[in-house]
Amino acid sequence: MESKWGEIRDIAQNDIRSLIESEKSYGDSWKRRGGTGAFMMLARKFDRIEQQSEKCNYDVFTAASTFTGEEGLLDDIGDLRRYLLLVEHHIRYTQIIPTREEIVHALQSIESQEETTGDGPTDPLDTARG
Repeated sequence: MESKWGEIRDIAQNDIRSLIESEKSYGDSWKRRGGTGAFMMLARKFDRIEQQSEKCNYDVFTAASTFTGEEGLLDDIGDLRRYLLLVEHHIRYTQIIPTREEIVHALQSIESQEETTGDGPTDPLDTARG
């Protein structure tokens, strides 16, 4: 079992080296379009994994042995994992995350504004019933 954890440690360390090298060339281009762009980047990587897996009846292990090389499934899995690390790091260490109290206050302000203006959320069924 120790060997598995050593192998996982090696994968993580290789990811760090790869991220350092990529940043030299690309900088923070992965987040240039903000959080929505970062989400779409993650979705595209997962879409590639899904496309390859679909061709193998969604058996990711068979897909990994079928689609090999630089454009293979394992390459896409690694890319997705590294992008997830970048996104998690950004959220944990560089993005200001509001406290629970700040969220409650913001929600109360929205509710108060809706009561004042009458611009509350509408029920889609009310619109459909018309």
